[in-house]
Amino acid sequence: MAYDINVERVTKVLHIGRRYLNWVQNSLLEGELTKAQFARLKADLCKIIDVEQDSVVFYVLRQQEYLERQILGLDKGGQTMMI
Repeated sequence: MAYDINVERVTKVLHIGRRYLNWVQNSLLEGELTKAQFARLKADLCKIIDVEQDSVVFYVLRQQEYLERQILGLDKGGQTMMI
């Protein structure tokens, strides 16, 4: 999950995201979710964000075999699984 949120709401969005996903770096979280968890995450975020000002992007990988994670520089968030 990557997000660009107005400063007034960014802390709330981060806290919601961290309930479901692992922090990777600023404005980026990742993890493996069930369909139900993913639906709850989106529902929780919809209660907070302003669709006229904010943006949340999900990258959904259907199969783990297609994931290759490459990092340049500091690995801030450590190794996690992707949704």
